Amino acid sequence: MSRALPTAVHAEGVWITAADGSRYLDGAGGAIVVNVGHGVPEVIEAIERQLHATQYVHGTMFTTEALEAYADEVAPLLPMDDPYLYPVSGGSEAVETALKMARSYHLARGETGRVAVIGRRSSYHGNTIGALDASGKEPLRKPYTPWLGRFPHVPAAYEYRCGNPAHPEACGAWHAGELERVISQSGEGAVAAFIAEPVAGATLGAAVPCDDYWAAVVEVCRRHGVLVIADEVMTGLGRTGRWFGVDHWDVRPDIITAGKGTTGGYVPFGFAAASGELYETLAPSGFVHGFTWSHNALGAAAGRAVLRVLREEDLVQRAAVLGERLRADLRTATDDVTAVGDVRGLGMMIGIELVRDRATKEPFPRTDQVTERALAAARDAGLLLYSSTGHVDGASGDLLMLGPPFCLSDDEASTLVGRTVAAIRSVT
Repeated sequence: MSRALPTAVHAEGVWITAADGSRYLDGAGGAIVVNVGHGVPEVIEAIERQLHATQYVHGTMFTTEALEAYADEVAPLLPMDDPYLYPVSGGSEAVETALKMARSYHLARGETGRVAVIGRRSSYHGNTIGALDASGKEPLRKPYTPWLGRFPHVPAAYEYRCGNPAHPEACGAWHAGELERVISQSGEGAVAAFIAEPVAGATLGAAVPCDDYWAAVVEVCRRHGVLVIADEVMTGLGRTGRWFGVDHWDVRPDIITAGKGTTGGYVPFGFAAASGELYETLAPSGFVHGFTWSHNALGAAAGRAVLRVLREEDLVQRAAVLGERLRADLRTATDDVTAVGDVRGLGMMIGIELVRDRATKEPFPRTDQVTERALAAARDAGLLLYSSTGHVDGASGDLLMLGPPFCLSDDEASTLVGRTVAAIRSVT
């Protein structure tokens, strides 16, 4: 840790108060987690009620009303047929669960050779070993390289720095071709699944794929018997202005992972959801898997309350409308800031890429610490942002992310834009 952290003592709405009285606008929702806002009474009361009912019961011994009710309420929102949920305590566990589901499905079908999972470069799916191997961000993988390397990767869906030589023409077809090439190189019947974030999260700063990307890569997967895993840990539960990120492209994945927004940060919780066909295939032979804190009723109770708030306050639509306004305001306010190369995203998931030269997209030298200085300037002004570095070549690259709670007011949105732009100007 390079600096002393303030002590948080109170949080309400979009504001966090420190022990010294400083107030911070939570412009990043923590780590793009908080959706319904801090201190929501309905969520806190639901957690308290559940604690008075049950505290800990193991998922192999009991189910609970909270779990069953949550599954019933979230299932109709999932973009898949007849979904079944495996509840866990966070995003990394959800991805590990999804990877094992994919393997178990193929084993149940007698396709024992399907062991590989294809991920994308510059992606992030979690910090456990399987999730990290599927991830493609090299600085995060580097310390653990001797333990990794089982899973191949295809190019990132990153329009600002697209690898397609003919960009912006036929980018979806180019990505599909790259995926098909890696499947062929892996060997017929060797690939179990393809995993991707609908919108690239922290590692690429809300990079939205081209419109024909998802249809093209899903078609390749279907043709080769490869399962599609949509990592919705960051994009799910309204963050992109739809209930799930893949809803923007009418994708029906085989497996979906969720985390962060499931409880909006109140209780650790997440899930991996399998389609009915996948579940029915692997159920007879069983699913060898489990966590001590999976199937936790407290998380389910919090998640159910968050669903209720999202619905009753129409916050998913609010994320769509306000997110569009935030991106437009940021673009206008930074039009003359040549260090702002791109403002992108969907809903309340917004990325700002900072560059040394807007025309050539040349990144700042990593030694300039542009991201770190921008974060510090924002923090000094009472604004919290999220960040990432090293996405260009494994070292260089500066990204800022905004992911505020959906309850952000119009006035608070103006404050968020003003403080963000001021922080960028102060360091570039």
